[in-house]
Amino acid sequence: MKRPRVVIADDHVLVVEGLRRILEPECEIVGTVGDGRSLLRVAAEMKPDVVLLDISMPLLNGVEAARILTGTLPATKLIFVTMHADATYVTGAFRAGASGYVLKRCASRELLAAIQEVVNGRKYITPLIGNDIVGGLPGSTLWPGEVSGELTSRQREVVQLVAEGRAVKEIAAILNISVKTVAFHKANVMRRLRMHTTAELTKYALDHGLTGT
Repeated sequence: MKRPRVVIADDHVLVVEGLRRILEPECEIVGTVGDGRSLLRVAAEMKPDVVLLDISMPLLNGVEAARILTGTLPATKLIFVTMHADATYVTGAFRAGASGYVLKRCASRELLAAIQEVVNGRKYITPLIGNDIVGGLPGSTLWPGEVSGELTSRQREVVQLVAEGRAVKEIAAILNISVKTVAFHKANVMRRLRMHTTAELTKYALDHGLTGT
């Protein structure tokens, strides 16, 4: 049987190396990256069968990256490997296009089982997630609100980069938009959220899983 081609995305080198050791006997690791924007680039180039990604990553968090990958690489399966077990994160991940969700404290054999499940077209969610959260996933009559769902995708990108301490000119270069557009998005977000300082915006980003810092 053909080994799944896998890209690993996590900003902690020890985690990446640990995942590599677990997976290499049964998977082909075709790329490793440390931030969400590098993930988009490498995934577009390698077109892997599976992407393992964390929620908290710099430059572009995992949920935003998943939304983009779902549109650009619909055949690629996305499995979140993260420390976040809260309902907001889990449901946000599946809404963004995840096929699997595994906690970093799970056993290595569970991660391999998750990969096999999603490659075969099924969903996988770790048993470590409570039944009350599972009840809110797709197919249920309940569905908790999406992570920071009141903001647009571009606004969430700007908020994350602001929270990571990036200057306006740097944000403009990263997103390939003008400085005025960055300022426009930031002002709109702060007005919508009724915030007055960058510190408040940073706390919002941290509370909603929008930043890898």
